[in-house]
Amino acid sequence: MHLYKSNILLKAIYPKLIWDIPVSSPTIYLTFDDGPIPEATEFVLNELEKNNAKATFFCIGENILKNPTIFSKIVANGHSVGNHTMNHLDGWKAVNEQYIKNFDECQSLIPNTYLFRPPYGKIKKAQEEFILKTHKIIMWDVISYDFVTDLDPKICLEKCIKYSRSGTIIVFHDSIKAFKNMSYVLPKYIAYFKERGFTFEPIILNQNN
Repeated sequence: MHLYKSNILLKAIYPKLIWDIPVSSPTIYLTFDDGPIPEATEFVLNELEKNNAKATFFCIGENILKNPTIFSKIVANGHSVGNHTMNHLDGWKAVNEQYIKNFDECQSLIPNTYLFRPPYGKIKKAQEEFILKTHKIIMWDVISYDFVTDLDPKICLEKCIKYSRSGTIIVFHDSIKAFKNMSYVLPKYIAYFKERGFTFEPIILNQNN
């Protein structure tokens, strides 16, 4: 069974990580991992533009290098960007020195960001401590599981709506693997909450707040 809402135990283990954002008005923080990818990221950007919505893209460095024009469009359209490592490393499996080097390589491509999301949500304490010196580590309150290829898109949408609330950080993926579910869920998810007075904002934090 998929756990759509962030785990209370994980929040207790990693209290310095950001899981949601307290807000005074109905707001949801859309986030997209693993891009930029031509088909998926372009679709997301078009949907956001149609709905006057902003989001945060946690980009893989090698995909930035492959698709610099799309990356530039993300920034030009007023969205936030974050570091998602150079090669989508699993922090639990990677040697710390390797992980930090991979983090630094991606950071060199987006030097103005202070946002980081660990791939798979997996990060060791030593890695966390190093990255927190300069970055805010952004986790999530709701994960869509759009990357699960045999998941019914309607169920994906239902669960995303059920667990979202004001201040939610929700994870989607602008990847080929997730495209079937993401492209079905995202427009309907935005429409549902937009009709209820929600806005969609980028995550804007720096190392000092």
